[in-house]
Amino acid sequence: MYKKLTLIPFLLLILLSSASGEGFTKKATNSPVLTQKGTSKHWCPICGMKIKNFYKTSHSSTLKDGTNRQYCSMRCLAVDMKEHNINKNKVSVIDAKTEQPILAKNAYYVVNSKIMGTMSKVSKLAFKDKIDADKFAKKFKGNIVRFDEALKMAKKSLKFDIAMFIKKKKKMMYPRGKKIYNKICKKELIDPTKYIEINQLKEDIISSKLCKPMKEKDLQAIALYVWEVKRFEDLDKIENKIKVTHDEKCPVCGMFAYKYPRWVAQIFYKDGSQHHHLSFDGVKDLMKFYFNSNKWGEYKESDKDNISKILVTDYYSQKAIDGTKAYYVIRSDVYGPMGHELIPFELESDAKTFKKDHNAKSIVKFKDIKEDQVYKLDLNE
Repeated sequence: MYKKLTLIPFLLLILLSSASGEGFTKKATNSPVLTQKGTSKHWCPICGMKIKNFYKTSHSSTLKDGTNRQYCSMRCLAVDMKEHNINKNKVSVIDAKTEQPILAKNAYYVVNSKIMGTMSKVSKLAFKDKIDADKFAKKFKGNIVRFDEALKMAKKSLKFDIAMFIKKKKKMMYPRGKKIYNKICKKELIDPTKYIEINQLKEDIISSKLCKPMKEKDLQAIALYVWEVKRFEDLDKIENKIKVTHDEKCPVCGMFAYKYPRWVAQIFYKDGSQHHHLSFDGVKDLMKFYFNSNKWGEYKESDKDNISKILVTDYYSQKAIDGTKAYYVIRSDVYGPMGHELIPFELESDAKTFKKDHNAKSIVKFKDIKEDQVYKLDLNE
């Protein structure tokens, strides 16, 4: 077992935020209702916090493709809303009294109470019945608002909340995570770029025994360091990788492309003296746009005839390669940000190895990819 490290203020802050206030805790007192699927369902996909520990501030949504998402807080819901077109009328929240899910639009929120916020300076706790909200506000202070107002507050403070926690993490959490990671983890087996969300990383650390047994607070420290620091440090070492700014969204699904470095792809256009490019979170969405750019908005200059080059990310080397010359593996057991993908390789031998190792269906060249074939990847066939 690794040497015990001193509990630092940031971890203390997290512990207090889950159990703060006289006689009140944010933790689930019974078995929590977890809405996400799979073994990573226990953690928030945005920040990695354990849902059970922040159950009474947790919210849930359903994406357009039917994927269920559960967040530790309204703050993390607000973050996801920046990337996904989430129907706020279908968002659910946990009633802080009964600990049962209710529609957020019908809830009464007590904001600015004495209870510490979850991933935010301001706490937001929901109740099905106004009388319960009144009793809570009387005991712990705060104001009572409806969901729209609470969400507006969360979005307004989002920039401040993110900056506040980044500052704390840089000073405390990342150094701690790095120290524990170097002591107890099998570093050669952990590739942070292969995960789509931080909760998947945490689940794999446990299930694949990538680190020695640890407490949740240490697992969170390791995951934050690997996901938010080491992942990008490793990427910086890769030469000739695709470069994407943090404000570039995939025109097909709306997701931020930089978050998925193993999958990112780009189309470059030249129209006279004008040059521009679009970034995608995977080849599948790139191909959807390639076949019919007008389906996704006003892209008058993004015509096939104006394409100057297409770049995709080689799955193994993670380097930028010519998309028109790549080999694409279809229907493997490896999923991208949007499910089944066209997984690119520069070398046919690498594509064949991957196909064999991951039970894939076929390998195709760019010129042989058909539009209906791309859309069939969205189906669970």
